[in-house]
Amino acid sequence: MSLDKVISISGKPGLYKLITQTRGGFVAESLVDNKRISVSIQSNVSVLSEIAIYTLTEEVPLRQVFLNIKKKENGAPTSVKPKDSKDKLEEYFFDVLPDYDEDRVYASDIKKVIQWYNLLQQHDMLNDLEIVEEEASNEEE
Repeated sequence: MSLDKVISISGKPGLYKLITQTRGGFVAESLVDNKRISVSIQSNVSVLSEIAIYTLTEEVPLRQVFLNIKKKENGAPTSVKPKDSKDKLEEYFFDVLPDYDEDRVYASDIKKVIQWYNLLQQHDMLNDLEIVEEEASNEEE
């Protein structure tokens, strides 16, 4: 499943995958406990494929950040935990994205990225990232 179908819902922990659209919003299934919820159109929802991380030169898509983490960790869960110290999280993120903008990317953002990566890794949903990456590089040629 691509990141186009994975969402974050403001005020709710974890990630959700889109199941179907309804008249007043849509139905989503939690990746944490597999419970389905109805999400209204008024809810603040972010699609992971639309999220980017600020760097000093550009905005890097979240997909690329996940790929960088996956390469660093050889496909395994992250070596740092989301609850680790701010310094440890920032040091780890510098390894993943060396020129990220420290003024605009907060420790809470890094925690979320690490939590989301681990959740996607746990559900074996990171393989699609490389397929999308290959298709994008083939289109450029």
